Amino acid sequence: MSKHHHLFISHSWTYGNQYNNLTELLKNRPYFSYSDYSVPRNDPIHTNGTDKELREAIERKIKPCGVIIILAGVYSTYSKWINKEIEIAREYGKPILAIEPWGSEKTSSVVKQAANKIVKWNTESIVAAIRELD
Repeated sequence: MSKHHHLFISHSWTYGNQYNNLTELLKNRPYFSYSDYSVPRNDPIHTNGTDKELREAIERKIKPCGVIIILAGVYSTYSKWINKEIEIAREYGKPILAIEPWGSEKTSSVVKQAANKIVKWNTESIVAAIRELD
């Protein structure tokens, strides 16, 4: 029986397709079980909450996770929330897995410098890295 992984998948809702593709990829991988602790798109804290409330919500989501996954698209460099997620992950000693988006030529140096491991967009590489870090 394989381990059940508790994952926080960092993402920008502006680039939600990458997040959706990643969760589908993981869901369809045989012999891999996980729970996604990401802040859902329909959570009212995104639109009605303060920065402090959103930070606290992210912190509550990250605390129980074994691995923090960050999509290392170039947009990540300019996201204050992804930077906060990196900061929170470090505070709790959580390993960070950076995934370079499919076909990307430019990726986020901020995310890659924070990562414990960097992989390309490949199911087996991603799953192996999660198992290694968790």
